[in-house]
Amino acid sequence: MKNHRSDILFFFGVLLVLWTAYAVRDVLMLIYVSALFAVVISPAIGAVQRLKIGNWRPGRGFAIIFLFLMIALAASLFMAFAFPPVYRDAHQFAADWPRHLASLSENIRNLPFGTRIDAAGLEKYATQIVGGAGGLFLNLAGGIFGLFTCILLTVYFILDGKRVFQWMVSMFPLSEQPRLSATLQRSEHRMRNWLIGQALLMACLGLCSLGAYYFLHLRYFYVLAMFAGIANIVPIAGPVSAVIVSSTVAALDSPEKVLGVILFHTVYVQFESAFLSPRVMRSTLQLSPLAVIIALSLGGSLAGVLGALVSVPTAALVAVFADEYLVKKKSEGALAASEGS
Repeated sequence: MKNHRSDILFFFGVLLVLWTAYAVRDVLMLIYVSALFAVVISPAIGAVQRLKIGNWRPGRGFAIIFLFLMIALAASLFMAFAFPPVYRDAHQFAADWPRHLASLSENIRNLPFGTRIDAAGLEKYATQIVGGAGGLFLNLAGGIFGLFTCILLTVYFILDGKRVFQWMVSMFPLSEQPRLSATLQRSEHRMRNWLIGQALLMACLGLCSLGAYYFLHLRYFYVLAMFAGIANIVPIAGPVSAVIVSSTVAALDSPEKVLGVILFHTVYVQFESAFLSPRVMRSTLQLSPLAVIIALSLGGSLAGVLGALVSVPTAALVAVFADEYLVKKKSEGALAASEGS
């Protein structure tokens, strides 16, 4: 009777934990993303700590502050040069909005099958988009708050990561702790390789976009190229957003430039998906292209952009654990069976 009672209590306890996790899933995702980035940028912190000026070596706290200050300084310098012309042109564009809308409607009518497009409906949708700017800024404010929270959590994970790691391992039986610790360390190494591979893909798209946008004479081609490279950290969704933003800027000049942007991204996606990405991911993460696609689909459907962002390193983590606890266990069982026979 006591066993049945404890089983029932355990069952409802598990349900309560699952319900709580589902209710705070956004917070848990933010914590997971912060822990992931703490793992992958820890080598950069270690590189700063290895610097030596005379007899002085920087501590861990100084290395973290120095790294984040360098990132903030680079972003501030870029914004100082890139933002003023964009702001000036955006202000001028807002003042000339009716003329630009009329010109865009005329260009659409000149396109094949353009006469079938309802220009009045497009104006209505454009007005709704402009009217929804307040909601956009609210979402942007929420995103900035989440970004700062993620940065703060990442710093704390870097500072106290070893203690958190030891605490997590200590929750398991003593006999399993050495094996689990070794598995987690291999997972950490593979997830860092993901950052290297993803950085290569981001740099490749950014440099190719820079050349293509410069050739097309797009406005703010350097800003658009940098956005395309940074957005590529989120596979599939990132390049799509880069196409949308670049095509919107190109549409202010001519439909030919829009066609050029779409053609460039179409060719590049084929090159990246068929040649570049499989080789980079196979050499860094040791994951097949099919596993990457499945991970992206599951992550995007479960948690949107954040889910797509962490889906590939999570797949690498799962692959390491599956190799250690499923494949090795199965091979050991098969070996024992063959010896017994």
